[in-house]
Amino acid sequence: MTTFQAARLVFGRELRAKLRDKAFIFSTVSFLVVLIASIAIPAMLQSGPTKVAVIDSVSTTALRAAALEIVVAPDAAAAEQLLRDGEVEAVVLPGPKVLAMEEGPDEVLGALSTVPELELLDPPPFDPVLAILVPLALAMLCYITSLLFGMQIAQSVVEEKQTRIVEILVAAIPVRALLAGKVAAMTVLAFAQIALLSVIALAGTKIAGLDSGVVSVIRPAIGWFLPFFTLGFVMLATIWAAVGALAARQEDLGSTSGTVQMLVLIPFFAVIFLRDNDVALTALSYFPFSAPMAMPIRIFEHDAAGWEPFAALALLAASAFGMLLVGARVYQNSLLRTSGKTSFATAWRTRSTIA
Repeated sequence: MTTFQAARLVFGRELRAKLRDKAFIFSTVSFLVVLIASIAIPAMLQSGPTKVAVIDSVSTTALRAAALEIVVAPDAAAAEQLLRDGEVEAVVLPGPKVLAMEEGPDEVLGALSTVPELELLDPPPFDPVLAILVPLALAMLCYITSLLFGMQIAQSVVEEKQTRIVEILVAAIPVRALLAGKVAAMTVLAFAQIALLSVIALAGTKIAGLDSGVVSVIRPAIGWFLPFFTLGFVMLATIWAAVGALAARQEDLGSTSGTVQMLVLIPFFAVIFLRDNDVALTALSYFPFSAPMAMPIRIFEHDAAGWEPFAALALLAASAFGMLLVGARVYQNSLLRTSGKTSFATAWRTRSTIA
């Protein structure tokens, strides 16, 4: 059996095991429920345009321009009765004078107010709300996926060590095939979950009528997010497997994986809190552990030159290759040490006889 064939066997085994894992299924379903709720609830809360009663046509043009629904009443008393009955949310009388029940209708007041003409010399290419939601969504997606699937890789390695199954596996296939199969399987599952969430999100926004060209606006950022996330996830996945191999029991993972968790957590918060700092975000877009989050955000905000994504991606690829070598060595040298927790220094110095 070649190394590729062995890795393919491990790949299939890991996929089948995860697809039967109740915790994995529950987490995926939970993500879907939260996503569907976040789309459905705002759509359900939108009850259509605000209804306004009027008794003349003086204010009708301004109200219609604000996308308000007009209800014509024969006189002021009839219009006020419509308001008290809950048929309309406001009444506009000559003057103009606005009647409401408990609080002022901002949409009506805004439509009737005189606003000076505004011209933006450098208008943003996207809705201001997207400027907040898209960067947050990209950073959260990268952070949660890397953390959850990375921890699952580490737990899988520890489980094999704790049950001594790893000794049987290593006797049958090369260690590098075992590592490659695990990393490949988790990478595929991570992308499958992301793809499923993306399809549900796009379909939901169209069904709910919330899609207003959002896809075309974020397409360049998503296009670059995929290769950045691929390299970043593979880099971290190998390290997660290595810290899993350092532990002898599930209880040891808290101490062996602490550094890797910080490598995921600190860049995430740095990108979120320093997003408005152009210098800091530019630096983070070249740092390997934050580049999968920071560079797509800069691309979305049209803040990156055409050559920058290629340079950052090349730097990330070189870093990923180096981390693969480090992770593979630590994984191989500590995999069969089942008597207790192995330190990183010991795993790095030890020359393993297994391949």
